[in-house]
Amino acid sequence: METTHALWLLAVPVSALAVAAAARRLGLSAPLVLVIAGLLFSFVPGVPEFELDPEFVLYVFLPPLLFSAAWQSSFYNLRENVRSISLLSVGLVLFTTFAVGYTASALVPGLPLPAAFALGAIVAPPDAVAAVSVAQRLGLPRRTVTVLVGESLFNDATALTAFRVAVIAATGAGFTLTDGVLRFLFAAVAGAAVGLLIGPPLHWLRTRLDDPLVENGVALAAPFAAYLIAETVHASGVIAVVVAGLYLGHRFTESPAVTRLIGHSFWKVMVFVLETVVFLLIGLQLPPVIDGLSGYAPAELAGWAVAVFAVTVAARFVWVFPASAIPRRLSRRVREREEDVGWRGRVVVSWAGMRGVVSLAAAFAIPFVTSDGEPFPGRDLILFLTFTTVLATLLVQGLTFPALIRALGVGSARERYADTVAEAGAQHAAARAALERLEELTAEEELDAAVVDRLRQLAEHRQLRAWERLGGGTGPAGEEVPTATYRRLRREMLAAERRVFIRMRDERRIDDEVLDRVLHELDLEEVALRRS
Repeated sequence: METTHALWLLAVPVSALAVAAAARRLGLSAPLVLVIAGLLFSFVPGVPEFELDPEFVLYVFLPPLLFSAAWQSSFYNLRENVRSISLLSVGLVLFTTFAVGYTASALVPGLPLPAAFALGAIVAPPDAVAAVSVAQRLGLPRRTVTVLVGESLFNDATALTAFRVAVIAATGAGFTLTDGVLRFLFAAVAGAAVGLLIGPPLHWLRTRLDDPLVENGVALAAPFAAYLIAETVHASGVIAVVVAGLYLGHRFTESPAVTRLIGHSFWKVMVFVLETVVFLLIGLQLPPVIDGLSGYAPAELAGWAVAVFAVTVAARFVWVFPASAIPRRLSRRVREREEDVGWRGRVVVSWAGMRGVVSLAAAFAIPFVTSDGEPFPGRDLILFLTFTTVLATLLVQGLTFPALIRALGVGSARERYADTVAEAGAQHAAARAALERLEELTAEEELDAAVVDRLRQLAEHRQLRAWERLGGGTGPAGEEVPTATYRRLRREMLAAERRVFIRMRDERRIDDEVLDRVLHELDLEEVALRRS
């Protein structure tokens, strides 16, 4: 029996990776395909129920996913858009909590307002994983992507704090509005303090280890340490993880090159695996959610599900348009500092409200009984409405999101061109500094002329590369530019070298350890060529 259970546990990540691989190959959104696959698997006879353990999700899945997103985020971009991000991650979450709460309380007979507010807080925070992946693939403007990422980093903290306050009120454990506000402020401030207390010591330690594997191991421990410490002192673990991730990611440029290469690959793989498993698990939650609904009529359940989903989506539109337009109209400073995304950009941000695993984890964390020993009011119904809202936002909004972006013509072609021009200027300045330093070294000591010429050619190649990219890798008549020719020919040479090394290994003329070492050098050069 234990072996069978272990095999089913192994089947979840293996199936998730297989489905994600197929989706990526077909050019489909992996999160959406995984949810659909999980939903279909839940109907297969013999498949056991995989009920999400909220503690497992919040303590194991959430910290590394948040940390990785914060690590890769631009501190400067987030700071420049802090007003818009705060309006979404705090204001919109609370607005959605009240809108959904009042709607559910009015529609569902016998559902107390505090329990309805718990439902509102559960479905309030969007999970921007699916939205951001589509936005980046389709080339949304950087400011829009930054706002969506920033919202996803901080909105969980607001929602989970509001959820805990609502649950306390629903269980009758003693609650006032002042208590709720103080809890929220303490959780936010203390969580940020924990993140700031953890970030600098870990950065100091990483810069003195001089071991890429250990340095990245310390980075892996950071999100779990930040979350656990913050939750232990009743602060926001989410904010602690995000602040620590932003700090360490901002200072990551001070790490050695090998550490950065390993860290980038490691976090990319970890996030991919965690996200694939999480989205498959979302689809597999249908059987445990349905188990407790025998006392409700299907028509009633369907009507309530549609109503909660509609209010959840509408609340985002109702909030985003005035929250982004009114400050621009009232403040000249806002108009000068922030680029107006226009009504098309507001529609895109409003529609990018897919919910995810944090909502389901919070729903499963609802206690079974109140402080009086009575069953928590409407727990099974809240689970069902959470699942239907998550599923509907992922499928309805997720499937139509790419088409909406294309239909509105919201793109960043001009921004990408400006980035390439800026990069070309930076490459030019950096190469000029490198050449000047080479001349200084040549004047200080006698150097081999062939070595100096080769270094000078390399610097000039870097200087020209970004400028030539403005022409798409071709010249005025469509001919291949020199740097593109260089990259193509060098990749062919690397492939020939690689074949020789592998053949010599197969002939046992070199050891596998030697092969690994030389292939690593070739791979680094090929990656650099492909990135350029």
